[in-house]
Amino acid sequence: MNKDLDLKAIKEKWDSFVNERDWRQFHSPKNLAMSTSVEASELLELFLWISPEESEAVMDDPLLACKIKEEVADVFLNLFYLAETLRINLQEVALDKIKENIKKYPAEIHRGISKKYGS
Repeated sequence: MNKDLDLKAIKEKWDSFVNERDWRQFHSPKNLAMSTSVEASELLELFLWISPEESEAVMDDPLLACKIKEEVADVFLNLFYLAETLRINLQEVALDKIKENIKKYPAEIHRGISKKYGS
């Protein structure tokens, strides 16, 4: 499993990277949201036209694994920076969303069912 995520260290490195390039002026919430979507689409493209079984083995291909890691990092950094810009506490909202999903999808009703809202 991953080491504990050090968001403070990531924020410091990212802030330094952005500030050294004077890019903060381009990082409006709109642009960061759009960039997150674009990067997520680039990640999706790597899975386009492969089977579910093939998708389970993507990390076995070193070149593809490298590309996937890069896109995952891009999505994460854009989303992280968007949350920072909007002063959203990611840990808090993630835990709140999990609580909401526990209520919305009780295990005794939704176990083994992939349909959203039991439809």
